[in-house]
Amino acid sequence: MEIPSKLVSDAVNEFSRLPGIGKKTALRMVLHLLQRPVEEVTHFSAAIQRMRAEITYCIRCHNIADAVLCHLCNDPHRDENLLCVVENFRDVIAIENTQQYRGRYHILGGVISPVDGIGPEKLNIETLLCRLQAEPVKEIVMALNPTIEGDTTIFYISKKIKDMPLKLTAISRGIAFGGELEFVDELTLGRSIHARLPYENYLVHPK
Repeated sequence: MEIPSKLVSDAVNEFSRLPGIGKKTALRMVLHLLQRPVEEVTHFSAAIQRMRAEITYCIRCHNIADAVLCHLCNDPHRDENLLCVVENFRDVIAIENTQQYRGRYHILGGVISPVDGIGPEKLNIETLLCRLQAEPVKEIVMALNPTIEGDTTIFYISKKIKDMPLKLTAISRGIAFGGELEFVDELTLGRSIHARLPYENYLVHPK
């Protein structure tokens, strides 16, 4: 792609690093910014820089946050008896968009995957166990992606909490095996949360 300006070319290259953004789309974005007032573009770039510099993670659930606790953990109207365990903050956003869940969350930061060198010690499992001992949780909803790695992680956690007086459920399999919550339509995901199943009925335990 021939671009007559190195400044524009550099900007296009940076935009094209974003997921799902090709060079042509990146060029359209850059040309759009060139047509906007300087103040607007300055505000745009400042917001990106501030987000990257000041974003933090909730010390309670590991969600992205603007302060020590995220807005969900700070919400007094959330059901403290219900804890939804997810892989990442994108899954939190997906579930929140269904408006079918009013409990709290715990983000693992991934799933157990020996092939990728990810063991339980690299996930936020210990902080989950600490929360279960300190908070009045009565039910854990396992909302991990329906994959082998997700099932393995659920099985591992189930063994860790087997002696705790907790109800363990998982989202129903209306979601295709191998799919990702982030890309499931809100209606299907909402129904899966609402129709969650007892863990014993959910999967075949890995050997």
